Amino acid sequence: MSEYDVVVVGGSAAGLSAALVLSRARRRVLVVDSGAPRNAPASHMHGFLSRDGVPPPDLLAVGRHEVRTYGGEVREGSVTHVARADPGEFTVSLSDGREVSSRRLVLATGLRDELPDLPGLSDRWGRDVLHCPYCHGREVEDQPLGVLGDGPDSVRYAQIVRQWSDDVVLFIPAGVVSAEQRIGLDARGVQVVEGVVNGVTVEDDRLTGVTLADGSTVERAAVFLPPHLVPNNDLAAQLDCALDPDGWVVTDAAGATSVTGVWAAGNVTNPKAQVVTAAGEGSAAAIDLNADLVDEDVRVAADSAR
Repeated sequence: MSEYDVVVVGGSAAGLSAALVLSRARRRVLVVDSGAPRNAPASHMHGFLSRDGVPPPDLLAVGRHEVRTYGGEVREGSVTHVARADPGEFTVSLSDGREVSSRRLVLATGLRDELPDLPGLSDRWGRDVLHCPYCHGREVEDQPLGVLGDGPDSVRYAQIVRQWSDDVVLFIPAGVVSAEQRIGLDARGVQVVEGVVNGVTVEDDRLTGVTLADGSTVERAAVFLPPHLVPNNDLAAQLDCALDPDGWVVTDAAGATSVTGVWAAGNVTNPKAQVVTAAGEGSAAAIDLNADLVDEDVRVAADSAR
């Protein structure tokens, strides 16, 4: 018999939500979490009904407590390797050297943000260098905002940021903005600064401007930029789960991957998922996974009864 019914890799919103549903369904559940959530730099999360403004660590602490209340285990560490041992069983190697077995897996390993290599960006990430206007826009509303762009899609991103302030500057390389796009930007008062960005200026622990290669500085109170998103898909690749051309784990509507017995939820499969979205995906995956376990339980019981 497998040691666990389900091992959940990743203990943020998607993983803990899946573990909560499965623990309440009386499954033996282990959550393995590295303790490095994507939103760790943010002081608060937003847009999560009934949890708006809650610091991310507080949400995770409550989630871990709830999972443990129903008998689930939550362990700090990482999963170094996963493999199918037998039909209906996986071997999971942990960073502390232990191996455990599980009937099913949930991959909730998330993604990582890769920022441009510009002075000051990483130090201010999640504070006044921001990626999501829906997460942070209200907190910097009506302030002088910048958008660091690198391609035509940045124009639409700047137009979205414009929803929160009428003082928005789009910093973008020369020749990227089309004539039609410029009409739209001008119509909504979004200023375009073409050139090379060298970094951001910081005074008294707050962002004060964007510096350009020509030596000039444009005063701004916060800047938005869409980072390069990279899925943490190493374990999915080990299991030969189907990945799309950009590396995101491919699932069906319920979170099942192309590999029997493996589900995925949250940012490892959906780069646009916010905390509330990831939690919902984890719940949906858990419900589908438990139904699959029930089907297996029925088969085993029927075989024993024959």
